[in-house]
Amino acid sequence: MKNLKPLLDIISDIAGGRYSNDVMGLTGPEVEEPVRTVAEAMGLMMVKVEAREYHLEMLVKQLEDVNRQVRRNTIATVTAMARALAARDAYTEGHAERVGRIAGLIAAEMGLPEEETERVELAGLLHDIGKIGFPDSLFLPHDVDNPQKIVKEITRHPATGAEILKGLDFLGSALPCIRCHHERPDGRGYPDRLKDADIP
Repeated sequence: MKNLKPLLDIISDIAGGRYSNDVMGLTGPEVEEPVRTVAEAMGLMMVKVEAREYHLEMLVKQLEDVNRQVRRNTIATVTAMARALAARDAYTEGHAERVGRIAGLIAAEMGLPEEETERVELAGLLHDIGKIGFPDSLFLPHDVDNPQKIVKEITRHPATGAEILKGLDFLGSALPCIRCHHERPDGRGYPDRLKDADIP
């Protein structure tokens, strides 16, 4: 059978994901059996596989669109939480949004990629979200020297914030920034007393 070798080559290409219309050239009345029948079956199978692949591509695109919408809604919800938190304390109202905006501008000026710049801005916006669990008494005016109990409560907020947000995978590198925003190069910050290059 003179057309058997070309058919086997075409089948090998199709099996490797390299589709072409060459198989249709083996479906004419001049092609001997069983090569013609096998080529027709391969052509039909290829069309069905391509249709399924297209359908899968459309489903993936729909999932990506839904994922983007869920991400936007989640960011909007957490941002609303941050604004609600700021409203509890007139002294710091607008602070989180200012930090987010300035952090984003600095990240852009540093030449970070757009996605990373967005994460830095988000980290700035959400950096104090851990204060959401503070009792109202912490938002009342205190003397210059805060009582030790209040200081201890305040120093928990970076770790609490990172814990609250840890399930939001898309935050990525923003989470360590939220946890470590009170660390200091000299190691006297909190919550982990990190130093210099150990600080994200």
